Amino acid sequence: MAELLKLPLGEEFLAPLIRNGFYYVDKTQMLADFLRSRGSVNLFTRPRRFGKSLTIDMFKSFFEIGSDPAVFEGLAISREKDICNTYMGKYPVISISLKGVEASSYEKAVRSMSSVIGAEARRHSYLLDSDRLSEVDKLMLRELYVLRIEEDVQRDSLRLLSEMLTKHHGRKVILLIDEYDVPLDKAWQNGYYDEMVGHIRTVFGNSLKTNPYLEFAVITGCLRIARESIFTGINNFTINTISDMNFASCFGFTEQEVLAMLDYYGLSEKAPLFKEWYDGYRFGNVEIYCPWDVINQAAKLLADPGAPMEPHWINSSSNYIVRDLLRDPSEGTQAEIELLISGEAVTKELMPELTYKDLTGDDEELRETYLWSVLYSTGYLTDAPSSQSTGSDRLHRLVIPNKEIRMIYELQIRSWFRQKTKSRSKEWEAFCSSILAGDVQAAQNLLNGFMEESISIRDTFVGKQYKENFYHGLLLGLLKGDGRWLVRSNTESGTGYPDISLWAPSKKTGCIIEVKYAENGAFEAALDEAMRQIEDQDYVSSLRLDGAETIRKYGIAFYKKTCRVRYRE
Repeated sequence: MAELLKLPLGEEFLAPLIRNGFYYVDKTQMLADFLRSRGSVNLFTRPRRFGKSLTIDMFKSFFEIGSDPAVFEGLAISREKDICNTYMGKYPVISISLKGVEASSYEKAVRSMSSVIGAEARRHSYLLDSDRLSEVDKLMLRELYVLRIEEDVQRDSLRLLSEMLTKHHGRKVILLIDEYDVPLDKAWQNGYYDEMVGHIRTVFGNSLKTNPYLEFAVITGCLRIARESIFTGINNFTINTISDMNFASCFGFTEQEVLAMLDYYGLSEKAPLFKEWYDGYRFGNVEIYCPWDVINQAAKLLADPGAPMEPHWINSSSNYIVRDLLRDPSEGTQAEIELLISGEAVTKELMPELTYKDLTGDDEELRETYLWSVLYSTGYLTDAPSSQSTGSDRLHRLVIPNKEIRMIYELQIRSWFRQKTKSRSKEWEAFCSSILAGDVQAAQNLLNGFMEESISIRDTFVGKQYKENFYHGLLLGLLKGDGRWLVRSNTESGTGYPDISLWAPSKKTGCIIEVKYAENGAFEAALDEAMRQIEDQDYVSSLRLDGAETIRKYGIAFYKKTCRVRYRE
């Protein structure tokens, strides 16, 4: 039996991926489609971990003089004979990635840019020996071969390198820039945004707008930042955004591609779980899976067939954008987030062109418009499956894409809820004390007071189990901050797994809390079920083993922003 191809975890370079026996989802037809419709400068915007860097390397591997044509044997582009004969291996290529240009200050960011530009210049160091370049050309070029490229030299560096490559090869240059917006994003977070915008604008202006040595450019990023004038004035500029039909399935995995991968590795029975967890992004009318999720989860299942489904994309970033939205939400935003996590859609006006300054401006309405736009562009929201025309390109019916992304909102809501409740420290301490003391009325009153400031889960599309998990998380966040007890969640006790177990060794007191969602406000039925579950499954057994002399049993039922508490000792 032939050995299975390896899963390409974190692979960003096409040639070694193909040569070293990795599974590859063939996206090379994009090259032909691109050449038939390209502009002079082409921007592809997609969320992180959707294959942008691998796509950039695919372009480099296909077009660059001296690249290995064997890499593309048997792939879709190899059937496009005329295109291969005309374009494959025919162009000098400049390829840089700005995803590593992140620093705490502008000066450090410029040094990081120097490293990126210098590394690409060294890749073309043969130019210093070229008999097609004059001594003056080489003198200018040597400014790129120093330990630290000065700021003013950086600004003309890509254009200069384009000119020298064109003179040497006799062909115009293809310029590839990956993750162009990362330096701007990091600058915004660290307070040197205006300086970085000016620098990037000049670098791009010289290399993209006034560069007679450019055949075409391909740029990738998460956001379309045209209002910064970075791309203003570029002729024949094509922008392919997250919602465009053109090239929709060239990034990420279609359902057919995911099914083929799962079948290859003998994981076909897991397909429904993959759809629930990782599907849901819509580029135009095409539903797309995040490759990072699919590959990482497939690898876990191959190592352990019983491995649980886990989030992967959410752990590849700080998710600061969601935190920003939920840091101090208005009542209207709270209501809209409540709708979203309940599985419903919200209709929002989105701005296709973004500027980071609008995210922190004084105009609250404009600020929220841009925040929703960023959430959409970066993959935290997507178009609803049955979205119909709203009569405006800017109006979108938005939903949370999948279970994984819903977890991000839930985690941020929990954090926000904890901060809100703990700011009322006296009430929070009183609530924790009431649970430990068995004061059921005080616990109920205080918890209801906190719930007034929470986001609830509506009785809509999401299942009862998810609603219970949501309130379980909010309650757990409240209780974990008290240092008087050990808090356990969903750990085995008796013949089951109680939602929350509290153990206070100094008082030899333990508490079992079972959380229920009261469908349609049926609190008594939900509380009956909670208390019966505690008894029937002997949830108190682990506390007895701990040495508890007093054990308090709580059933807590939630419905929207109201709760009821039942107690038994």
